[in-house]
Amino acid sequence: MNVNSFATHSLKDPRIRRILYAALEAVDPAEAVQMHLPKLEGNVHGLGIGKASIPMLTALAEAVPLSSGLAISKHASVHDPGLFPVIEGGHPVPDARSLEAGERALEFVSSLNADDTLVCLISGGGSALMTAPYAGISLEDMQLLTSLLLSCGARIDEINTLRRQLDRVKGGGLARATRAKVISLILSDVIGSPLEAIASGPTYPNPTTSEDALNVLEKYHIEKQVPGSIIKYLNKVALGEAKGLAGTAHESAKRHASTSDFVHRSARETNIIIGDNRLAAQAAFEQAEREGFQAEILTNELQGEAREVGKMLGIRLRDEISKRPHPFCLIAGGETTVTLRGNGRGGRNQELALAAVEELLDLEDVMLISLATDGEDGPTDAAGAVATGETAQRAEKLRVDAADHLSRNDAYAFFRALGDLIRTGPSGTNVNDLVFLVAL
Repeated sequence: MNVNSFATHSLKDPRIRRILYAALEAVDPAEAVQMHLPKLEGNVHGLGIGKASIPMLTALAEAVPLSSGLAISKHASVHDPGLFPVIEGGHPVPDARSLEAGERALEFVSSLNADDTLVCLISGGGSALMTAPYAGISLEDMQLLTSLLLSCGARIDEINTLRRQLDRVKGGGLARATRAKVISLILSDVIGSPLEAIASGPTYPNPTTSEDALNVLEKYHIEKQVPGSIIKYLNKVALGEAKGLAGTAHESAKRHASTSDFVHRSARETNIIIGDNRLAAQAAFEQAEREGFQAEILTNELQGEAREVGKMLGIRLRDEISKRPHPFCLIAGGETTVTLRGNGRGGRNQELALAAVEELLDLEDVMLISLATDGEDGPTDAAGAVATGETAQRAEKLRVDAADHLSRNDAYAFFRALGDLIRTGPSGTNVNDLVFLVAL
């Protein structure tokens, strides 16, 4: 990827493209692993899980002779096949490959001995790419549950609350399955970087309960649509928890005591956050200042319905025009959600940008850029989109209507027609989303 990967019809200014590029470069997964890798001795085994698993595990293999290695990823990108095998899993909904990946991961870690060291390289996407449901819960059950949660607007931490209760590899499941010492280097794609939520915490104990999981289903009114096997299992475990007993198949654990915001240790396990949205936003901020922009990071905890957040940020950009010296670049990070109302195509970043179009109407030299740092926004080949003050007028000439496309969750088709989809390809990293409010 290079700075020109961000070019669209409206995104022609090389200064802005350099700002976007700097954000992703700051969270390069290989460099993050090299920077945070502790001293390792003896037999070292590497397990990569998530969208950034291949570059992360490659960096480990180049730094330390590995006794064995395995990567579970969305894309089997170019790598040295002599270093380690790669299993591709399904994402965002798990598939048969994800099931194979879950079983392979359990076999891999359970074969290790007490004097071995297991280094887990964990990044976002791991929850879907690797799954091993408890007995009585089928892959089809997990697929339906995941689809329901994704379409109802549930947050990723809420989705992973369900996954941890239903899956043998999540909520510390991988750590429980091995006798080896476990060191996890983690690239966070969850707001606030809670260790139990990133890839559903395969090496971190589960602080939530089956009752919490049931509450998520009730909150979004989907408990009657969820497979009966899942409800039955959650009720069974909840009954055991209420009686003060361990769950029939697993036990929810309390949080480990933390030594800092980024390192959590126990007697046998260490979890280290090596990159997150804050790091990417800070790099964008610094590059923006170098480019001559007055810059500010608004938040790294952007949440809510994408269309509502897009409207709010569009209004914010309009209000700031008369208050700030130009050029300026305001940066927000986080992860919004989409409640599906139509059968269109898009992702949360594209929908956010589409919702801002009306608020930016007729403003000169402004743009709102919304970007998925992994390069894949929803089930599309776009990383995000760009909305400007001219977007609505250009759309009218092309006879595409912003409100109509928004009502059908069809942001991809709208921005494709205007040439304002951002297509970087898979970036190799994954630290939530970034939104840029720019005035030139």
